[in-house]
Amino acid sequence: QVQLVESGGGLVQAGGSLRLSCAASGSPFRFHVLGWHRQGQGNQFDLVAEIDTSGKTNYTAAVKGRFTISRDNAKNTVTLEMNSLKPEDTGVYYCYAEVWSDLGDFRAWGQGTQVTVSS
Repeated sequence: QVQLVESGGGLVQAGGSLRLSCAASGSPFRFHVLGWHRQGQGNQFDLVAEIDTSGKTNYTAAVKGRFTISRDNAKNTVTLEMNSLKPEDTGVYYCYAEVWSDLGDFRAWGQGTQVTVSS
């Protein structure tokens, strides 16, 4: 069974910073990609950032230069540093993992953590 446990989030003023963390666990799974999606105020559900085991990253255009994703492969953790936050960054952030296993590959999701940016 795969578990993704998120921490961080909260309320911050525009221009501020927040950090989200997610710890993935479960055996005998391998977490090829770790990342974050966001469910925004318009109910859209979009990729924010992701990182694979080699360190290759992918960001949505709206957060490039403001957000930084990193991971610790030994601990299966991923961190999203969010700077220069804007009200449009508000939403529920979901950690996810592209999981590899001998029985097949699948995607797992965390429960979500709220980020609110006030203007």
